[in-house]
Amino acid sequence: MESQTQIAEGMYDLRFRSEAIARRARPGQFVNVLLRDNYAPLLRRPFSISQVEGASVTLIYNIIGRGTRLLAAKRPGDEVDVLGPLGKPFDIGGSFRTALIVAGGLGVAPMPFLVRSLESGGKAIRCYLGARTSGQLHTAGLPDLLVATDDGTMGLRGTVVELLREDLRKHPPEAAKIFACGPTPMMKALAAFAVETKIDCELSLEGDMACGIGLCQGCPVEMRSGEKRYSLVCVDGPTFPASEVILP
Repeated sequence: MESQTQIAEGMYDLRFRSEAIARRARPGQFVNVLLRDNYAPLLRRPFSISQVEGASVTLIYNIIGRGTRLLAAKRPGDEVDVLGPLGKPFDIGGSFRTALIVAGGLGVAPMPFLVRSLESGGKAIRCYLGARTSGQLHTAGLPDLLVATDDGTMGLRGTVVELLREDLRKHPPEAAKIFACGPTPMMKALAAFAVETKIDCELSLEGDMACGIGLCQGCPVEMRSGEKRYSLVCVDGPTFPASEVILP
């Protein structure tokens, strides 16, 4: 591990070096981390790839349980067992001209990497970030940013979907596509908004992953059509067109 920094309330930025992962990683993919400490959880934990710079890979995560508390205790020079890159990246091709980046809470994690790739492709970018309170906002790497907080301590008092709706009403985008990551209720509301407004939308979903490679079948998501009724977030995603998934 190269470095670890607290960047917001309960949120950490961890950087490690892996030429193989950095070379192959694409925005929207993730890695699975295994902790080998005494009394550490037995299963790997998935973390979105937040940024790649040279051979360095950055992850952003919240402290939630015993595993992430142990991860937060790691120091530069410590070894981290990482499997990746895994999953299907965001689809940044196509004819859209404006990318609408929508993130809620820790859903900000994959966005800096995505933004940099979109910028290199010449896309215009507008970013929308929501959190419970201002202390939980991490804004680095997000240009042209508007924010919303549940308690109103910064930006709009309300949800990030309400923020997006209000801004697009004032400033309708041209040939836009939404890229989003966040908690399931937010993603469900955003998918409905995308259908209502007829804006193409791609979601990066969460799942109860253990293996990260499709063996454990622990992260199903229901599909609207196709050969399979259920797909797996870890191998068929985590990115899905909003129109193709049924969220609980």
